[in-house]
Amino acid sequence: MAASGGHSRSPLPQPRGRLSAELIDAIKDARTSLTGVTPDSEEDLQLSLWTLYELHYRGFRGIDDGLEWAPGLLAARAQLEADFEVRLRTMTDALTNETADAATTVDRLIAITAHDDGEPSLATYLQREATRTQYQDFLRQRSLYHLKESDPHAWALPRLTGGPKVALAELLYDEYGAGLPIRLHSELFARALAAAGLDCSYGAYVDQASAETLAVNNAMSLFGLHRRLLGASMGHLAAFEMTSSFPCRRFAMGAERLGFGNDVAAYFDEHVEADAVHEQIAARDISQELVRMEPDLAEGIAFGAAACVVLDAAANRALMTSWAAEDDAKPTAI
Repeated sequence: MAASGGHSRSPLPQPRGRLSAELIDAIKDARTSLTGVTPDSEEDLQLSLWTLYELHYRGFRGIDDGLEWAPGLLAARAQLEADFEVRLRTMTDALTNETADAATTVDRLIAITAHDDGEPSLATYLQREATRTQYQDFLRQRSLYHLKESDPHAWALPRLTGGPKVALAELLYDEYGAGLPIRLHSELFARALAAAGLDCSYGAYVDQASAETLAVNNAMSLFGLHRRLLGASMGHLAAFEMTSSFPCRRFAMGAERLGFGNDVAAYFDEHVEADAVHEQIAARDISQELVRMEPDLAEGIAFGAAACVVLDAAANRALMTSWAAEDDAKPTAI
């Protein structure tokens, strides 16, 4: 299967509750208002919010682009966002409070990203123990972000000035292929999916994404699409880059152990080196410089970094838990 991350659009997802069902029907029918915006469950909320955000990225196959700015849909999104943001702040309060006395922004980011929730390491499991099917599950979950890699953080570029703007542009230049379309990180991931025998089309696995995976993606979009959350967006970026390089080395080793095609390991190998550089750019040249220029952004940067750490841990935990449940359900050999 040839890689084709390209300019394809996502299919509309399957609903997971009353809210997402009404929303998806409204989008199909080009209706711009909903009768209510109370979700049935966390999955219903996260899928609904992801669907509303996707209207601002590539949209959906066969759907009117004008719905991106439909007032009724924006009002529904705002209500869901408000609830999501409150819960994010509650989830991250302990981590931001316990690192508040750090001497510098970089020191605080290091403290936040060093947080250990005591859970088994997903990266270590994929390196040493995961089956091919489990590794494919991991790639499916990650595809929701990696086929639009860096796009949520790119919303911040026009909101920055001076050194942080230059630094973000430098980082994004690498993420977007350093001038070569074939080197786009989203394209590299599409080739990894294809090499693993998976569908590499944009949005192909949204229906298999857990609520936790959807929340990871929704937080990036929430931060990126709101100018008032600029600090959170850049703090998230810093934490994302600072927690990437070492796990990617383990992901690559796991792909090699399982005998996947070279393109799978190559994607993660690319990030071992690139993200070691990017973490310095994101933490020092963007986040710390932003705080020097605008001290009021300090708490937002810490919030975004903590959200990255907490949500990624939850998504990893959900994936590991699903595998453990599958193992428990297997019949015991006699």
